[in-house]
Order: sequence, then C-alpha cells, then structure tokens
Amino acid sequence: MSANLWRSIPATWQDGLSSIKPELDQIDHLLDQEFDSGLQVVPEIGKLFAALALPPSDVSVVLLGQDPYPTPSHAIGLAFAVPEGTKPIPGSLRNMLKEVASDTGKASTADSSLSRWVDQGVLLLNTSLTTTSGVRAAHVSWPWEKVVRAIIDRVVVANPKVVGLLLGNHAKRFAEHFAYDSIVLAAHPSPLSAHRGFSGAKPFTKVNAILKANHKTEITW
Repeated sequence: MSANLWRSIPATWQDGLSSIKPELDQIDHLLDQEFDSGLQVVPEIGKLFAALALPPSDVSVVLLGQDPYPTPSHAIGLAFAVPEGTKPIPGSLRNMLKEVASDTGKASTADSSLSRWVDQGVLLLNTSLTTTSGVRAAHVSWPWEKVVRAIIDRVVVANPKVVGLLLGNHAKRFAEHFAYDSIVLAAHPSPLSAHRGFSGAKPFTKVNAILKANHKTEITW
C-alpha cells in the first residue's frame, strides 16, 4: 500500500495547506515504512482527515486533543469520537460527557460519534493524526505538528475569533494560534489526568461564554 495524503485532504482545505506538502510527503514515506513492516496504522487512511469534512468557514470551535485511539475500531479520524453504538466508550470520552453534564447542568445530546458537535461547527482535531494499532502516541515524533498548525491557521484566517478548546499539555502548545481572549485550556480528559484539571474545569460553558460575547451561536453540548 502506498499513501498519498494530499489527495485525502478535501478541496475546501487544500487552498490554504499547500505549504505542508513537504511534511505530508515525509509522512507518506513513514506510513509506507509502517505498511511494509506489517504494522497497522490507525485510523485507516481513508478516515485520517475525517475532521476536515467540516469546511474551514464553518468552524467555530477547534477542540484539540492529543492522538488517535490506538484501538482500530475506535479511531475514526475525529478527536475523542468513536463510532455510534460503541460500548463501552473510551474513558476520555466518558469523562468528557460526564463533564458536559456537570458543567452545563444537562446531559449531553451527543452520541459517541460526536456528530452533533461537528454539525454545530466543532472541529475535532488531534495534535498527531496517526498512531500504530495498539500503541499510544507512536507517531508523535512525525511531522504532524506543522500539519496541524497549518490546519488551525487556515481556520483562523476564515474565522479570526474561532475558539480554541485545548485539552492536555500537547494541545496547549497550540494556544499561540488563537486570539488571546478565545482560548479555553484544561487538562486532558484521560482517566490518568482528568482529575488534574479537567473534571470541574467547566470548559464547555467557558467556550459558550466566548461565543456569546462574539455574537456567535453557542454550542449545544
């Protein structure tokens, strides 16, 4: 199998992402090495840029996580989301939905695919877009960071007041791309770190407060 990531990027995004073609070529090569070694990459290549199905002009919130779930049946190219009907849902997503209820006072209306969030303009993005099946953060040293930064910059050009909801230390490094008054920071909702600054942080109502101040439609979490 030979990867060609550029062809996987939707046309609505390609306009502003030509600068990252060298990085995508490097990642293509690294993916081919994984395939040649018999390793499985998640998510599958066809879903790798699933988050970019949402055009940049429609994005009102960039929800940034860390890296894909290492379980092939869980990774769908959308940060924190898993296929609808997945049981049990991963701990990170379970903690997020629990915090929505605690933060907003209402249970989330989203299913585990988080499609209702996407439909409202939430870009579900990770700082690294691939990993090896069964291995967490296997590709953090790959040149994904420049790719993700270019994606965020493309959104900011379309919507200078886009809100950055940055979860975890990896995500917080991208804060510089957002307007200073459009950033919400919290710990990663992983079961290993949620108690260190995610649970009780009220990130979802904070995002909505920023959207409201900017006369944007609030998200029904």
